[in-house]
Amino acid sequence: MGAITEPWQIALYRMKALTKALELETKGLKRRGKSAYSIAKEQYSLTGNKMTVLEKLNALYEAELEMWK
Repeated sequence: MGAITEPWQIALYRMKALTKALELETKGLKRRGKSAYSIAKEQYSLTGNKMTVLEKLNALYEAELEMWK
């Protein structure tokens, strides 16, 4: 894959990075500033605990990825 320049590519990359950050948070890692959990809930209007938000975010990522293939 080449450079990520298209807006949809940037959005997918951001979503995947947020998913990975949330995975780390579920394993106990902490970060400065807003948590990935709160960012995902706010940006994608998701509800639930960390694990359900992670599952929903993964499903949303897969759906977006299929749409742009």
